[in-house]
Amino acid sequence: MEWIARLNSAIDRIEENLAQEIEYAELARIACCSVYHFQRMFAYLADVPLSGYIRRRRMSLAATDLRSGEKVIDVALKYGYDSPTAFNRAFQGVHGISPSAAKSADALLKSYPKINFHMAITGAEEMKYRIEEKGAFRIIGVSAPLHHEIEKNFEVVPAMWQQAAVSGTIPKLASLMDSQPFGLLGVSTCNNDEEWKYFIAVASTAADSDFEEYTVPSATWAVFTGSGTNEAIQELEKRIVTEWLPT
Repeated sequence: MEWIARLNSAIDRIEENLAQEIEYAELARIACCSVYHFQRMFAYLADVPLSGYIRRRRMSLAATDLRSGEKVIDVALKYGYDSPTAFNRAFQGVHGISPSAAKSADALLKSYPKINFHMAITGAEEMKYRIEEKGAFRIIGVSAPLHHEIEKNFEVVPAMWQQAAVSGTIPKLASLMDSQPFGLLGVSTCNNDEEWKYFIAVASTAADSDFEEYTVPSATWAVFTGSGTNEAIQELEKRIVTEWLPT
């Protein structure tokens, strides 16, 4: 189907540019989604972050180049590493040995082939959802900037929630909640036109100088029902991307 074909076209573009700079924005355009959502979809479907996949592919090719006699410094520069130390760290992270050790005839190396997405039969467990037209709504809360390599945010976001819990921010926000959607919200504002941020917030019409405000624009929403811990919510997100969205 077209969606899968677009993802594979993005993979082809990665392959064509492994020895050059790879623009995430270009990959997202090929897949017809935002940079943020392309990275989320890729990680769920491939079970590896986008940056990790690119690093594995580059280090697989780098190993071949080193075994063919190319100099370590030349291979490092070829795959975008200005610092031999950074290249050494990346190479060891993938292969478990240094680039110079990879030149040995008995060196044990790893190869990560190009991936290819395809449809699979899944969905034995039901998913409850509805399609809803929602008008714009205002949220207030605390925010922090997000990295454009989204796996780096797995440290930022939990630290935010911990700080909000110990500082009294959460009960203060709860007291200001007066609009739909009710509840404490975790909001990622990660479109292509503004700074990426993560909010801990509530929907509110109240004015409070202690908090930052943001207006979520009107849109058509797919609303899914789920419950449980943060791990359960992440599993629901994964099922949305890998089971519901392709169909």
